[in-house]
Amino acid sequence: MHIERMLGKGEWDMMDSFEQSALCEPSRAHQKNSKKHIILSQVLALATAFAFSLNPAYAEDDALLHKIDQIQELSDRNNEEGIRQLLELKKNMPANASARARLDLISVLGGLYFDAGKVKEGSELQEEFKRLAQQLNDKDALTFLSIVAAFDVYEKSGYDSAYAYLDSLAPTIEKASPSLKFRYASIKSQFYSSQNKSDLALKQYLYMLDLIEKLPRRQLQARMITWERISGLYLGLKDPKKALEATTEALAVSSATAVPKSFVEILIVRGAALSQLKRNIEALKEYETALRIAKEESLPFAQAAALFNLADQHLILKDYKRAEQCARESMAVYEKLEDKFNLMGAQVNLGLALGYQGKVKQGADLVIESIDYFKKENSKGALESINGELAAMYEAAGMYKEALALMHEKQNLSEEVYQAEVAKETAKLREGFDTEQREKQIELLAKNNALKDADIRNHRLQQMVTLLASVIAVLAGCFIYMLYRRSKKLNLQLQEVNSQLEFHAVRDPLTGLHNRRSFIALMSTRVARVETERREGPYGNPDCMILLDIDHFKHINDTWGHAVGDIVLKEVASRLRNVVRDEDMLMRWGGEEFLIFSPKSNPEQITSLVERVLRTIGGEAFMNGEQAIPVTVTAGFISVPFSDVPEDVCDWERALQIADMALYLGKTHGRNRAYGLARLLVPHEDAIPTLTHDLAAAIKQNMVEVIEVLGPQQAST
Repeated sequence: MHIERMLGKGEWDMMDSFEQSALCEPSRAHQKNSKKHIILSQVLALATAFAFSLNPAYAEDDALLHKIDQIQELSDRNNEEGIRQLLELKKNMPANASARARLDLISVLGGLYFDAGKVKEGSELQEEFKRLAQQLNDKDALTFLSIVAAFDVYEKSGYDSAYAYLDSLAPTIEKASPSLKFRYASIKSQFYSSQNKSDLALKQYLYMLDLIEKLPRRQLQARMITWERISGLYLGLKDPKKALEATTEALAVSSATAVPKSFVEILIVRGAALSQLKRNIEALKEYETALRIAKEESLPFAQAAALFNLADQHLILKDYKRAEQCARESMAVYEKLEDKFNLMGAQVNLGLALGYQGKVKQGADLVIESIDYFKKENSKGALESINGELAAMYEAAGMYKEALALMHEKQNLSEEVYQAEVAKETAKLREGFDTEQREKQIELLAKNNALKDADIRNHRLQQMVTLLASVIAVLAGCFIYMLYRRSKKLNLQLQEVNSQLEFHAVRDPLTGLHNRRSFIALMSTRVARVETERREGPYGNPDCMILLDIDHFKHINDTWGHAVGDIVLKEVASRLRNVVRDEDMLMRWGGEEFLIFSPKSNPEQITSLVERVLRTIGGEAFMNGEQAIPVTVTAGFISVPFSDVPEDVCDWERALQIADMALYLGKTHGRNRAYGLARLLVPHEDAIPTLTHDLAAAIKQNMVEVIEVLGPQQAST
């Protein structure tokens, strides 16, 4: 069975895998208010994904906050070293350190402890965070804790009260920082997911995607987490295709070296989606990669999750020896983490692996022990899956009677899960009718005592029962019809949200330009498209790529603020739209980088296009009110195919890598200029190996002809 069916339980079956990775306290049977502890640990553990910092920085603690930032970046690659350095910093914290710096350090350190499987230490820091926030009366931290208090409301009064409580916080959140808005939306999405309100959860995720551009730092981590949650939600909706697309969106802007924790979580969800699509070998590779990274980065929860899914995948592929090995390893990790819920899930995989190797009695005993546990936990989703898999094992062993009994039980559980909501509402109706029936019986009894006529009493009672039965039937029919109408409405809302998600998947939310993913999708069809198109003209009309980077963009952010930086990005996009042709593709490549893809262009005109780009951006200062902000760009450009080199030797990715080196060359020569590659001066067999790794060396060895285009002098000055 897959890990996504095991980690959530009860009302939390729809938790996404990023949250699952933080299940540190979650499944401890001996702890009180376990659901609240689950989510609270997850929310505070978000510090390991992107900083908790809510307030603007103050001059006196800039250095300290910068140091915490540096350690947090280090912890993405080395969790243990991050913990060690933060403990040292906490020990030597200056007496005059600001409330923000103290809270920031505790939040980040607590998250690292949870990632390392050190639940006790992480829980202690949670309590310290709450005490310090109250002691220092930090407004943003207290607002954050008031959001988390929604889980206390849920524990006492249920979902409706929790929703009402969250809605009551809306006016406060409206005036809060983007970081607090992001967490507020994150918690609302968890409640919606837990009640299968998928359309509302997706709307919250869309809102989170819009907020990411406004977060003060670690936007990449926040974007990866949000897309991973979207993919987890689609997995729960049994739509693995959309889940896979969401993971592709996340992986397109990330790497294992930059953000290993989030990267591993996305790989696990991606593997689950591939498995649902029956692409089992691909799923296996994703899980193996996730396990390798989790071990290298010392991420025990992610390691256990990867082993769990590997065991399941080996069972699917009928490699029962390796399934047994992975199941035993995952059990060992879960036992060390004191995670009983997932330990029993891993035991199911071990039992199945043994059973399929002929050790049916031994394997079945292990699976049945897990079934008993999940019955006590009332985890019907897990029981349904386990019964089906144990039945398949019995059938393979020729134990048809036992298999049939389990399949009957599985069908009953499926019906229970499917009818749960309907049954709950019907029970409310019946309770009302039962009360009314008792009142009528008392009334009839009084009449019986008065009239002493048993026949009349029985006749009236029969009429009343018949009438009530008819009313129940009519109301039940109306209720079922209302459920149908509601389901139809939800489907329409989901279609609308999916359309918005598809737009976000191919467009940059800030500038509205195409994003990296849309360009990669276009290039994936390039070979077939180029072969079918007819190239004309003396140069064969190659495609051209111009890679741009805004000069000193960090200085713009630091001097005028991130809001002005966003205005500059949007204005650059607007000016570029006025320069390129309708058939050209303009995209935000990432951060302050832009890419122009000009298909079937005339090489003689590319230089003039680059000149117009430099002049359009740098010729006139950008205005923000009365402030004049000088902005220039540096660029690198190249044609594809380049200098008649076959594309199987120098494809678009390699050409773009060369353009990036040309851009870097422009930066080293003073910025506000562009360097482009005109043609090779030696056979490509001699030039390409050097050109793709060291452009400067290729130029020095006279292997390639380079064009230099200077930007407007006024802007440069």
